[in-house]
Amino acid sequence: MTRIIAIANQKGGVGKTTTAINLGASLAAAEKRVLLVDCDPQANASSGLGLKKDPSRRSLYHLLTDQELVTNVVQSTELPGLDLIPADKNLIGASIDMLSQEKREFLLREALAPLITNYDFILLDCPPSLDILTLNALVMAQSLLVPIQCEYFALEGVSELLDTLSRIQTNLNPQLTVEGILLTMYDERTNLTHQVGDDLRAYFGEQVFRTVIPRNVRLAEAPSHGKPILLYDIKSRGAESYLDLAKEVIKNDASSPR
Repeated sequence: MTRIIAIANQKGGVGKTTTAINLGASLAAAEKRVLLVDCDPQANASSGLGLKKDPSRRSLYHLLTDQELVTNVVQSTELPGLDLIPADKNLIGASIDMLSQEKREFLLREALAPLITNYDFILLDCPPSLDILTLNALVMAQSLLVPIQCEYFALEGVSELLDTLSRIQTNLNPQLTVEGILLTMYDERTNLTHQVGDDLRAYFGEQVFRTVIPRNVRLAEAPSHGKPILLYDIKSRGAESYLDLAKEVIKNDASSPR
């Protein structure tokens, strides 16, 4: 059964797209069939997987607004087993157009329905805001993965997102659960990092992943080369951490109710 995971946090700069790219790559390395859907008009997941700007390329924008065939939108990547539905800046226009449509919260789910069974995992990389694109991702997803930077306001931000999740569970998607809360940019040398990690674990318990994503220069460099960290530097701490995260996600999937 396909596992659909939305990766979201309304705060920017928390490692959301880095997580989408590298979790997808690590799941593919574990011989899972993975589709990454770039739902962010900034299109960082698309460029981070090596897609150069191309005005003629079909993207999520065309899928949502022009009823483009989904098979015309899916792009293969350098990593076998990892496919991508790219975004571009036109997606901003799609988010405006969607507001006037009936059943606007379900447009993404309907658009992707023909290919869901082709994959073991579908990852939805959301914009850094709680807009109509993020709402569509949360309505489609079975679970929510929340990357959190270890900083002072982290707990406040995730609480707001989980309040939104609760409302979506009540009104639109009762099956939506928390996949996990992921500590990113983890610097074990600082007291603040340890304090934030301890506070999040005290508050959310086992919903916090055991794996943490460290601050890592090679991990930060990889997107500028259009590669996931596994292809840029597989021996780095960043690569090791995302492989560990993939193991946790696969374990969660094996134990989840069918």
